[in-house]
Amino acid sequence: MRRRGPGAEHGRVTETIPGLSLSLPEVLVLLGAVALLVARWFPPAARRPGTVAAGALLVPSAIALGIVGIRWQMLPVLAGAAVASAFALPPLLRRRTGRPARRARWWPALPGSLACAALIATGPVAAWAFPVPVFPEPTGDFAVGTRVVQWTDPLRPEGFTTDPDDRRTVVVQLWYPAQKSAAGVPRAQYLGRTQDEARTVSEALAGGAGLPGFLVDGVPRARSRAVVDAPVADGGERFPVVLFSPGSGGVRTQNTAWAEELASHGYLVAALDHPYDSTVVVLADGRTVRATTTSSGDRDRDEELAAGWTAVRAADLGFVLTQLERLDRGETPDPLTGRLDTGRTAVTGHSLGGAAALQAARQDRRFDAVVDLDGYPHGPTTPALEQPALALTQEITAGTDPRYLPRLTEALAHSTATGYRLTIPGAGHLTFMDGPLYLPPVPSLVGTLGRTESPRVVAAATLAFLDATLRGRPGDPADTLRAYGTVSSSGARGTPTPAP
Repeated sequence: MRRRGPGAEHGRVTETIPGLSLSLPEVLVLLGAVALLVARWFPPAARRPGTVAAGALLVPSAIALGIVGIRWQMLPVLAGAAVASAFALPPLLRRRTGRPARRARWWPALPGSLACAALIATGPVAAWAFPVPVFPEPTGDFAVGTRVVQWTDPLRPEGFTTDPDDRRTVVVQLWYPAQKSAAGVPRAQYLGRTQDEARTVSEALAGGAGLPGFLVDGVPRARSRAVVDAPVADGGERFPVVLFSPGSGGVRTQNTAWAEELASHGYLVAALDHPYDSTVVVLADGRTVRATTTSSGDRDRDEELAAGWTAVRAADLGFVLTQLERLDRGETPDPLTGRLDTGRTAVTGHSLGGAAALQAARQDRRFDAVVDLDGYPHGPTTPALEQPALALTQEITAGTDPRYLPRLTEALAHSTATGYRLTIPGAGHLTFMDGPLYLPPVPSLVGTLGRTESPRVVAAATLAFLDATLRGRPGDPADTLRAYGTVSSSGARGTPTPAP
């Protein structure tokens, strides 16, 4: 069942219009500003009604925008409109007092009009570069539900604090196949359970990347395609399980588009926040846990640190799988009880999370498959992998870390099962997360696949592999993966070779 529900916190009015990167109030403000600027150049008889009409469009739209919230991208539009009005209104006021209206010579007015036009044009360009992300509609047969859970491991001390009684706690977001929701049901807030949490996470992510938080102020406004606490899909089908670990400093929601696509095809996706490693984690009691993991600048020391962080994440993944098994058995009453097929489980991750997925699979044979989204394998490559693995990598260039491919090749080759490496042309490191949906389309940053194609390719390649390994779809996965890039495979402890 496909869900087509609309909705956002302020209703349809704040939803971004596809292709424009602007909401309806923002479009109306832009049109009003342009109309006000152009009216200055109308013939004398049309100038007054044109200016009045432009003001009638601009002023109410600006007020509406102030009510729902002004993004920084609209400030130059409003500034340009204010400057244009300073030139457009005086002639009208003179006419009302009976004094003749004189039109200024065109040549001194032209520079001011061009400056206003440049200011106004800056708005939509900035909105295109830093948009409110619009999540793709999932293509599977199921609608998507989501909810957040928090689990504490009573057997594992929290190694990032000095409190001997502190125990390791993880926050997990679940995406699952759901029943279709009624029209008008709001979609899930992106990045957090509430807009305040989303804003906290967005600002922390921007700060971690060295960006001022206002540049991505549209991200906390976004809504995904899932519905919070939507009823689980009918039919009694049991869903294979996919665990996900984000990149270094990443958060559980960083691959929302990917998770929703998998859930729409009948998978349960469980994505983790790793406290003190994820850039910021908001716990159920409202406490905010900031990242404390930092690089030292020394290559050998950083590799040692990364191996340690990877081991913690791998333990988190194993713990969450145990909790999902308990949930499925009904040890705690839950709508998903009896619906999870934990006998068919994949462990996945992006960047450092990909390394954690590989490590978790080596340590825990309950995992049946591994997907590494452009992650450098940290830590030991022993014991050998016994599960089929897929590594998706960005396009390899002269700037790629020369250690990356040899290390990844070693990790895949040291296996008793077949491993696949898919190199996606045009992909960058952030192609494998939601980044292309809201970051500027700079090739060195997000690759060249674009905002629509990036999430589609990554999810489609992942699904092709999971359908083959967890659901037993016949045929060689390489045959399907080849549609998305260059494939190489390695057999049981064998040498990687290009797939035919």
